Amino acid sequence: MTVVRDVPKQLFIGGGWQDAESGRTLVVEDPATGEELCQVADASPADGRRAVDAAVAAQPAWAATPPRVRSEILRRAYDLIIARTEDLALLMTLEMGKPLAEARAEVAYGAEFFRWFSEEAVRVDGGMMTAPDGKNRLLVTRRPVGPCLLITPWNFPLAMGTRKIGPAIAAGCTIVLKPAPQTPLTSLALAAILTEAGLPEGVLNVVVTSDAAGVVEPLLRGGQIRKLSFTGSTQVGRILLAQCADTVIRTSMELGGNAPLIVFDDADLDVAVEGTMVAKMRNMGESCCAANRIYVHTSLADEFAQRLAARMAALTVGPGTHPATDVGPLIDTTGRSKAHDVVCDAVKRGATVLTGGELPDGPGSFYPPTVLTGITPDAAINDTEVFGPVAALLTFDTEEEAVTAANDTEFGLAAYLFTQNLDRALRVAERLESGMIGVNTGLVSNPAAPFGGIKQSGLGREGGTVGIGEFLEYKYLAIPTGA
Repeated sequence: MTVVRDVPKQLFIGGGWQDAESGRTLVVEDPATGEELCQVADASPADGRRAVDAAVAAQPAWAATPPRVRSEILRRAYDLIIARTEDLALLMTLEMGKPLAEARAEVAYGAEFFRWFSEEAVRVDGGMMTAPDGKNRLLVTRRPVGPCLLITPWNFPLAMGTRKIGPAIAAGCTIVLKPAPQTPLTSLALAAILTEAGLPEGVLNVVVTSDAAGVVEPLLRGGQIRKLSFTGSTQVGRILLAQCADTVIRTSMELGGNAPLIVFDDADLDVAVEGTMVAKMRNMGESCCAANRIYVHTSLADEFAQRLAARMAALTVGPGTHPATDVGPLIDTTGRSKAHDVVCDAVKRGATVLTGGELPDGPGSFYPPTVLTGITPDAAINDTEVFGPVAALLTFDTEEEAVTAANDTEFGLAAYLFTQNLDRALRVAERLESGMIGVNTGLVSNPAAPFGGIKQSGLGREGGTVGIGEFLEYKYLAIPTGA
């Protein structure tokens, strides 16, 4: 494929493309076939240190760069991404599996973070006031936190990068980006685009590695990284938080989810089914925001289940490059096995499969859209982030019962509710223990909104007017008034 051939395959350090010090490479596979797409440089801890050294060296000059200059670099990068939508979408589909239509949507969504933060770059403000006793002027400024380590997952290869890189660049921070080894090509293409847009040497460094623990831990304990932004599992997030403690690194964490979706008895069923399809099936269910536990009022449960099952069964499963495909492969066979295991566990405990639930024959990591009813309280799916096209339906009778069940999890990233009663919508939304809530919609992500969760779903927010603040420190000056 031309788009794969044209992407640099080396590490990007100090403004140059470099082989890994050891000469090692890792294989990037097409999840639709299991076949090799290409090989890219596989970084060692020494390569990671070189990337951090480059970021540290570039930090003073980049922090002193006028905000308008940073803004215009991001805006040029936005324009370049949009102009190359088809190539970037195909690249994502090949390395990650999502259908081309979804990949195009991600390009538009991901690019928007660069446009949004290009506008935020020139709006970093401070303040000045007179102390209450009149003896000092209090001058408050905001400065970049310093070199940042950004760790992104494989499920949204472009958007997870732009969502972190955008505010870091806008704030005046230099970056070491470690993308997921399953999907490094989009990140490498993004580095090339930012270079073309005029980003100075050393501001962005990209280190792809199959040894994440070996590369990352020394960087966090080395004392040069001042900010970590991580998207991934809660289990890994806890480890990284512990490693950040020694040098008190500032952190942002977007961790696991176990999103509830509640359909009340007064919901518009057309809206609820459509919203559930979006919340469940976006990105084949491989999203931290994906609806994981779907609670339906008993009066609607049978009709809702039949309608959802019919919609799911009608989806076409196949390679993301095929125009007719609705559902691409999961990222790998491990991900497929995880989805199938929770389905088998639920069935063993009494659940009924309305559609799907069978491992397909042939190559690739495909799994059919699946709908389960009769989920028992002890089923693993209640506490497992499925990350696949499996919809688990449960029932409830009262609002209190639904809210209690929805909150019965250590996670708190996203939640969804469907009702035509405004009072109920606000009342329930206020009680749901989630950082983001979709009311009569299955889509909550937006570059202009603060993305993030509570409880063990993370710390901090990405996007919105607060997103750039994660990369800024306050500095306060006391200036005597002479009074």
